[in-house]
Amino acid sequence: MLIEASELTLGYASSPLVRSLSFDLAAGDVLAVVGHNGSGKSTLIKTLLGVIPPVSGSFAWPTGKPKTIAYLGQRTEFDGRFPIRVRDLAAMGAWRGLGLLGRFGKNEHNLIEEALQRTNISQIADDPLHVLSAGQLQRALFARAMVQNAPLILLDEPFTAIDQTTETHLLNLIDTWAAEGRAIILVLHDLSAVLQHCNKALLLGNGRARYGHPHQVLNPTNLVDQGYLSSSQAAWIESMFTSQPSDPSAATNQQGGAHA
Repeated sequence: MLIEASELTLGYASSPLVRSLSFDLAAGDVLAVVGHNGSGKSTLIKTLLGVIPPVSGSFAWPTGKPKTIAYLGQRTEFDGRFPIRVRDLAAMGAWRGLGLLGRFGKNEHNLIEEALQRTNISQIADDPLHVLSAGQLQRALFARAMVQNAPLILLDEPFTAIDQTTETHLLNLIDTWAAEGRAIILVLHDLSAVLQHCNKALLLGNGRARYGHPHQVLNPTNLVDQGYLSSSQAAWIESMFTSQPSDPSAATNQQGGAHA
């Protein structure tokens, strides 16, 4: 097991965002974090990164915290006008490989070239960031995360303002990462993508948390109960669950405590 969290309270002591949050994550798992705005999704990511300590509860790395955790934040956290090339952005993921002379070795160069190829941006590798489309910039940021070569990858709303083709390609990359034995946690709003690409889901909202298999957790009743959908919006979700097979044996479902 890579991560074990038990009865976490996240946020701030004076105003916790979520209580009794429990989940676990192993190599190869893809965990989707779903919730309304302000439910604690980004706070969870920052807690995993060590930026914000949990208010209470236990948070453990049974096999030891990874030396490298790949992180891709929200687009608002990144300035696309920064005067560097696409290749330079991808290379930032290899900073740990800098030698005494500040130069990358052969292994780092290979990782950078492979990441550019796998994200389909080799042809624009020498373009400056400010000329990129939203989808091209996101591919470059995925390349940077790939170059980090980390066992745990955190993605905070990675598909905002990009086209469907780019999203599909990046979701396939996430599938590949999982097949390679990496663990991925991603904040995601596309419920269809969650059901197709994630084997675990964490639903946050109204101060509570539900965790388990996506088909069990992200049902219309829970989505309405935790403020993600209104009752009138929930009807279209029904067909999604009736048209796709569920896997109850692969899930656990945990509900958190009282409202914050």
